[in-house]
Amino acid sequence: MRVIPLTLTALAAALALTACDNGGTSGASGASGAESKAGASCAAGSVSLQVGSASVAPATGDSGQVPVSITNQSAPCTLDHFPGVTLHQDGRTEKLPVQEGATAQKLKLAKGDSATFTIDYVRGADAKGAKAATMEITLPGGGEPQSFPWKYGTVAAKAGKSTPDASVSAFQQAGD
Repeated sequence: MRVIPLTLTALAAALALTACDNGGTSGASGASGAESKAGASCAAGSVSLQVGSASVAPATGDSGQVPVSITNQSAPCTLDHFPGVTLHQDGRTEKLPVQEGATAQKLKLAKGDSATFTIDYVRGADAKGAKAATMEITLPGGGEPQSFPWKYGTVAAKAGKSTPDASVSAFQQAGD
C-alpha cells in the first residue's frame, strides 16, 4: 500500500514541474513562441552601455578592474557568449581575450534589465605595454561598436609577449 502514495506524489510533482513556465517564456507554444518571448540577440543599438567607476591599478604590476553595465532599452533580447573589447593606441589595436576559465552564460534581458561584465588588467610601465587611448566594446548580438576613453593608465604586456595583460569576464545578471 505504500507504493500508491509514493507513486501519486511522484506523479503530482512531475505534473507540477511541467506546468511551470521557462523563465517567462511560453513552453506550450513550442520553440518559435519561446524564441519570440526571449527576444533576439542584444545589439549595441538596442541597449545602453556604461563604463562604471573603476578599481584603478595605482602602480606598475597592480591589478585593476573596469566594470561595464548593459541596460536593455527596448524589446526583450538575449546576451549569449562574451563581449568583445579592443584597445586602440596610435593605429595599433589589441582585442582582449576572455578570462581564463570563464564560462559564457545565456542571459535574457527584458526592457529595463541590466547585466555587467568586467575588464581586468595589469598596470604597466614598459615600452611593450599598451598605452591605449580608447576601448571599443562590441556585443555578440552585433550593432555598431561603442567607443569609450581608456583612462586607466598603460596596460602591462604579458610576460614575454607584446599583447596586453588584460581580459574580459563573462556577462553577469545585474540587480535582483
